[in-house]
Amino acid sequence: MRHWFVPTKRVGYLLLSLLIGGFLLNFFLQASSLNMDVSSVLTWISNFYWLYICGSLFFFFILLVFAAIIPNTYTGPLIAFIALFVLGIANYKKMSTTGEPLFPWDLNQVKNAQEMAKITRGMISPLAVILTIVVVAALVYLIIKLPKIRVQLPLRVGLAVLSTALILGFISMVGSGGKLSAAIKYQNVYWNQKANYSQNGFLFAFTGNLKQNLIAEPAGYSKEAITAIAKKYAALPDNAGTAAPAEQPNIVYMMDEAFFDPTRMPTYTFSEDPLKFIHEQADKTPSGYMLSPEFGGNTANIEFEALTGLSMYFLNDGSIPYQQRIVKMSSLPSIVSILKERGYEALALHPFDKTFYNRNRVYPIMGFDQFKTEGDLPNAERMTPDGYISDMAAVKEAVRELQSSDKPTFLHLVTMQNHFPFTKGLNGPTTIDVGGVPAAQKDELETYVQDTKLTDEALKYLSEQLKTIQRPTVVAFWGDHLPALSSGIYTQAGWDSNPRLKHETKLMYMANFDIGNQPLGTLSPAFIGPTMFQLTGQQMPAYYKLLEKVKAEIPGLSKNVLIGAQGELKNLTPEQQALLNDYKMVEYDILEGQNYSDNLLF
Repeated sequence: MRHWFVPTKRVGYLLLSLLIGGFLLNFFLQASSLNMDVSSVLTWISNFYWLYICGSLFFFFILLVFAAIIPNTYTGPLIAFIALFVLGIANYKKMSTTGEPLFPWDLNQVKNAQEMAKITRGMISPLAVILTIVVVAALVYLIIKLPKIRVQLPLRVGLAVLSTALILGFISMVGSGGKLSAAIKYQNVYWNQKANYSQNGFLFAFTGNLKQNLIAEPAGYSKEAITAIAKKYAALPDNAGTAAPAEQPNIVYMMDEAFFDPTRMPTYTFSEDPLKFIHEQADKTPSGYMLSPEFGGNTANIEFEALTGLSMYFLNDGSIPYQQRIVKMSSLPSIVSILKERGYEALALHPFDKTFYNRNRVYPIMGFDQFKTEGDLPNAERMTPDGYISDMAAVKEAVRELQSSDKPTFLHLVTMQNHFPFTKGLNGPTTIDVGGVPAAQKDELETYVQDTKLTDEALKYLSEQLKTIQRPTVVAFWGDHLPALSSGIYTQAGWDSNPRLKHETKLMYMANFDIGNQPLGTLSPAFIGPTMFQLTGQQMPAYYKLLEKVKAEIPGLSKNVLIGAQGELKNLTPEQQALLNDYKMVEYDILEGQNYSDNLLF
């Protein structure tokens, strides 16, 4: 029996190869978090060598498990190696486009691989694809030709059990943050994920996020604390800016993908104004800017703020509430639930895949009655066969829904037309010449500018169609975040050192009745709902009165920049901090606590 557990020389070579593979994988994954800069990785290893060694051993045991489980001892490690290599590529591409690393909850999008391939086409060069195919083919050929290694079943089982135990022990150690973690210089910097990944390395940061909560429990949290907050803000008067319409108005959210005003970039010239309608309306309707908590991606987080009034400001860095928390809840108070209690129908419309960010599961939790996606719009117009469903087609569908409804409707439209890649011709020919842009980026910027022109035309159409809808109707339009254009475009515009500019998108309200024309300044998406209620003269629940109070003091609430009533804030007053403490307490209660707020503040 003893000979069953004695490895042969070939098994020894295999183990050595897997050990080297573990160190190479860890090196590559760390490089993917440091812009593929080898010198930066070497510097990190010199400062955190125990993290590198422990992480490399973790990958060694991952490869070993696959070698032990799959009969061909070469095939298993190769599968694991390729999967982890792809993970590093995904981390690098996400870092280079959005400035954020890859998080565990991002893997929820694997189920959308086909749609992701469409979204990211053009981001990976054909040469890289061909090279990858050649390398994989060569490895497969090598596996076929290499001599087979026979490993007795008891040894396989022993290696698999040992490796699995050590892998689980590693995950437990990282999650617990005990003495061993401290001894190897691991510290979970969950509040700053960029620092987390660069300091701890991809593996430790990624693993530490597996058990990450959205928000830490505030000191003093209790039902009594939430009750006191509810009484305080319920006692405030409604701050309606206009008289309520004669009948309940339709309320429309139009969140436009990757839309901002490119003419704000001072170094570029435009042969014509791409946002002619929007600029004409600036002084005729409530208009301003939305301060996005994101840049280049994570659309669901802006949507989360706008629908719930909860702020990303309080959540741990890198959080995506839709994927981490809301999908596990049975209900969530939001503008949807508020309006549903007032007799509204609630419709969500997104002309793309329904499962992105788990929307098909999250929307019913919020209370939406119906969710229409591209599968429900087979004849919707695209500017080209390969393009996304156009903003014009999405707006026309929204108008049809409003015209056919005999009840007040809350309609939430999330568009797709302006999503990257900004490939020339994807949304038809470009008609605007942009001057001052380097030749290498000219097609990209002109393509994006053309996309914004198409959005402007869709908004003009929507404004005209509002007049045909009998029920009073008000629309809040905003861009979710700035597009992931090549960094050089923003650099040349002088925006790299100005986080406010790189997070401000257009925000505008339109209606078929008088809602005034007061300027909005810069608002966070969490305050769009209360502003909508104010413009339509609707009664505000205590929660919206709290948001109105915060909006009056800090209308732009973001980790990137704080904007007060008189401009950017460097320090908060004690009164402002106390206000944010109340806001955070309620947010924790709703997302991670007992949700006493649902009955007390809504």
